[in-house]
Amino acid sequence: METAMYVEVLDREGRLLAEAAETAGVDAEVPTCPGWQVRDLLRHTGAVHRWAAGFVAERHTAARPLGDPPELDGPDLLAWYREEHRRLVDSLAAAPPDLECWQFLPASSPLAFWARRQAHETTVHRIDAESARGGTPGGIAPGFAADGIDELLRGFHARHKSRVRSDKPRVLRVRATDVDGAVWTVRLTEEPPATEPIETADADCEIAGPAARLYLSLWNRQPYPDVTGDASVATLWREASAI
Repeated sequence: METAMYVEVLDREGRLLAEAAETAGVDAEVPTCPGWQVRDLLRHTGAVHRWAAGFVAERHTAARPLGDPPELDGPDLLAWYREEHRRLVDSLAAAPPDLECWQFLPASSPLAFWARRQAHETTVHRIDAESARGGTPGGIAPGFAADGIDELLRGFHARHKSRVRSDKPRVLRVRATDVDGAVWTVRLTEEPPATEPIETADADCEIAGPAARLYLSLWNRQPYPDVTGDASVATLWREASAI
């Protein structure tokens, strides 16, 4: 996906998140994030937006702490979230292609990284807000969902921070059934997971299904669509992969 497309997704998803949060109310429980209410979701996502916009707009080249959200609640909290989301979208849209700033996952450029990361961050949290609102959640485009699976497997869980480890080497296959070529081979060892975006080696376990359902299940928002083989490998991922 082009950077501009990620920014468009971020813009739309953040507005949908705010709409769902407003309908649900800040006191509503968030079923996909046990222990959270909508106010916690807004505070977290708004703080992330503010943090990300700081790197893009102010060109910070070193890591900085996330920082605490302001002590706001109710309509004021919702207005603050909308302001931080708007600032992030505008900062990304105005940033030059050769932007230099800190990033924490590999990407073709810092601008591409932040646009992609925040588009996926906001999409997952939009689903959270809609779970609090109730009713049928909005959809996620299969191609975008497959891109998010790739970011999760080959980005987040390639880092030493990943807690998905196995004393016995295992192979997990992840397959999106509605996107051509969307298959990943994940090797689990005592080191961080090593993922290839192709089908290699025999898998001990395969998790498969439509890309959007697979995306949300790997982010621990839904049950797995379909598991074949040794289900303990899928359970290991579910129990150890929280970020």
